[in-house]
Amino acid sequence: MRALVPLLLATAPALADPAFEPVALPSEHLYSGGWEHFVGGGVAIFDCNGDARPELYVAGGTDPARLFVNRSTAGEITFASAEIGPLTAVTGAYPLDLDGDGMQDLMVLRNGPNVLLRGLGDCRFEDATDRFGLPQDDRWTTAFSATWEAQGSLPTLAFGNYVDQTDPNGPFGTCDRNFLLRPEGDRYGAPVPLDPGYCALSMLFSDWQRSGTPMLRVSNDRHYYIREGREQMWLLDPLRELTPDEGWPEQQLWGMGIASRDITGDGRPEVMLTSMGDQILMANTGDGFAAMPYETGATAHRPHTGDDGRASTGWHAEFGDVDNDGRADLFIAKGNVDQMPDMAMQDPNNLLMQQSDGTFAEAASTAGVASPHRSRGAGLADLDGDGRLDLVVVNRRAPLEVWRNVTPGTGGWLTVALSQPGANRDAVGAVVELRTDAGPQSQEVTVGGGHVSGQSGPLHFGLGAAAEAELRVIWPDGTTEDWQPVQADQKVRVDRDD
Repeated sequence: MRALVPLLLATAPALADPAFEPVALPSEHLYSGGWEHFVGGGVAIFDCNGDARPELYVAGGTDPARLFVNRSTAGEITFASAEIGPLTAVTGAYPLDLDGDGMQDLMVLRNGPNVLLRGLGDCRFEDATDRFGLPQDDRWTTAFSATWEAQGSLPTLAFGNYVDQTDPNGPFGTCDRNFLLRPEGDRYGAPVPLDPGYCALSMLFSDWQRSGTPMLRVSNDRHYYIREGREQMWLLDPLRELTPDEGWPEQQLWGMGIASRDITGDGRPEVMLTSMGDQILMANTGDGFAAMPYETGATAHRPHTGDDGRASTGWHAEFGDVDNDGRADLFIAKGNVDQMPDMAMQDPNNLLMQQSDGTFAEAASTAGVASPHRSRGAGLADLDGDGRLDLVVVNRRAPLEVWRNVTPGTGGWLTVALSQPGANRDAVGAVVELRTDAGPQSQEVTVGGGHVSGQSGPLHFGLGAAAEAELRVIWPDGTTEDWQPVQADQKVRVDRDD
């Protein structure tokens, strides 16, 4: 371990309710379109110019996608618009360093041929779709994840596709095919089908069992697969779907998004599944998953403001320690698909703050982020470098919203960025473990999940009242570093030796 780069700030125990203030953008942007963009509407959050301030690449649907370059300074979040295309029919995007050159690329998902934008530095990009042999078929892509398999020169890519719009018998019961792309040298081979497919809206590679073997979780929209579908977990070697006999009980829901984080301190990631109706927080038992009790407070099944008592519709979900108290909180973007009469129309977003007993308490209204729009994708990220997680939300047919976290009296924090030699420079699949007197925390470096929204950048930990912590990294190949002391309120970069 080396290169511990400090950025010192004053700390205080977390005492106040969370608070956010809206950020003015240089121009209005919204995710637009008819039925072909009822789903989607994501944002990629990543640093494309090397200034340690993350940019926003935002889907536009029938409008062009937009890049907002971060010009923030201490105490103020500002953005400037930049040209990057233009690309229309974009449903979402995920950043990753696909070719291992140290610059972030963008996997752009579309209702149409997907596009790989290769990063050139200084927020410049080139279309590298053909260079890497990505298929140019015309599908409605709404889910994505990536991982590095052993000895892979490029990451393995998973694409989830929604309704097959060319099927005259659709839309119900006409879910399209999902597929994997595996590298063959410096390009990708032919797509490998993930059959059957059930209208995926989120997928995530993770080492769920902490066994050194990543698996692909797929969350599917029951509205279109109707009866025969289910949630899915895929093994990679050999490629096959897990069955109930292997500890994967059949589960059906109107799946929209996936969020993953260890919130129990046992080192295994829990999973949050958003849906029409109940949101489902699943405990990781080590050999499977089990729904946490209703009393945990994470179902978010009805609007928490107003008098609309119909069921909620959850989309993007993301864990993050908003008040830096050492406990991961949970943001859920909400919004009716369009005019579904059985679902709430005034459906504000949720900000669920984790309490000391592990339950969650609603705080979106108090915090000022209970937007009533049809929200879709989102992200929690430190946009101004002050150690607090800010919030970005993409809305369908309503303007993009950005909020600065101004919560007073937040606890200490630490961000951890990883780098290693070879193709997987950002160490996707690595686990960072941290411990203080208050207990252990862990996070995995992943690409995917959410709802067509992802980010690449340092992992953020809240430390509460702790002035120091111990940190170690478990690299993707299983190599485990020794515990090392680190001080609170700094940005740490861990470079793996050759």
